[in-house]
Amino acid sequence: MKIAILGVGAMGSVYAALLASGGHDVWAVDVWQDHVDTINSKGLRVEGASGDRTVKLKATVNARDVKDADLVIIATKDDGVTAAAHDALAISKSDAPILTIQNGLGSADKVAEVVGSKRIMMGVVGGFGASMKGPGHAHHNGMEFVRLGEMNGGLTDRLEKVKTTWESGGFKVLTFDDIHKMVWEKLLCNCTYSGPCAMTGLRVGEIQASPQGWSIAAACATEAFHVARAKGIKLDFNDPVRYVWDFGQKIPGSRPSMLLDHLAGRKAEIDNINGAVPREGAKFGIATPVNSTVVALLKAKESGFGKA
Repeated sequence: MKIAILGVGAMGSVYAALLASGGHDVWAVDVWQDHVDTINSKGLRVEGASGDRTVKLKATVNARDVKDADLVIIATKDDGVTAAAHDALAISKSDAPILTIQNGLGSADKVAEVVGSKRIMMGVVGGFGASMKGPGHAHHNGMEFVRLGEMNGGLTDRLEKVKTTWESGGFKVLTFDDIHKMVWEKLLCNCTYSGPCAMTGLRVGEIQASPQGWSIAAACATEAFHVARAKGIKLDFNDPVRYVWDFGQKIPGSRPSMLLDHLAGRKAEIDNINGAVPREGAKFGIATPVNSTVVALLKAKESGFGKA
């Protein structure tokens, strides 16, 4: 299968390397020129939960170099999703699925505005904790499930085909009739750790070990849980704090991507993670003071980025 991955940061590099190892014709598309050049000259190295491998694949900064992709995976951050959706439409076969995998809430809707919801699959990954070690070199801390589903719902033949494709790269894959439930379950985990870790500089396990940090993190999860219930999302648990605690116990040494962005002086995906909770809560008259405060503090912190 010819696969284009748009956005080959830490997670995108894991996808690219393992799918290429599975025998697929993988194209890595990213704006980081040094990363692209290193992949083309030396290969893409990924180490961590799946072992240590260096694979050869094609890389480019221009998505339009790719032609007739059988599958496009959008793995950019939220602010790059709309541009990636236009590229996906241009470089894929007319019947090729477009799989979008982002943290938080709202990215699939942006892709749907460009390509239509019928083309879209949504992915939810957890427990990977990937980071970049340098150009052409990524590390990931865990290897849990990739969860896939059609944006419009249902268990389709093409969804099963995409599942098999991921499995050929060594991924453990689950498919869902209602992927939106999984998106919200992941959002609870993201808002629990992303905002508090980015504010404090603490890793996931350190937030859990701090009574003050955990009180904020647990409140973020609880607010998100109440908003999900108001939206009619049928979550598989009734105790959100226990759920996010158990999730964090699997990756105690991880730094969420929002923290990694702030450590690098980059703006993070605040609006579609912690910011998604007050935005969705407002539609149902649900107050979300903790997430709202975390968002305000994070944006205040970011206002100082780049200043001497």
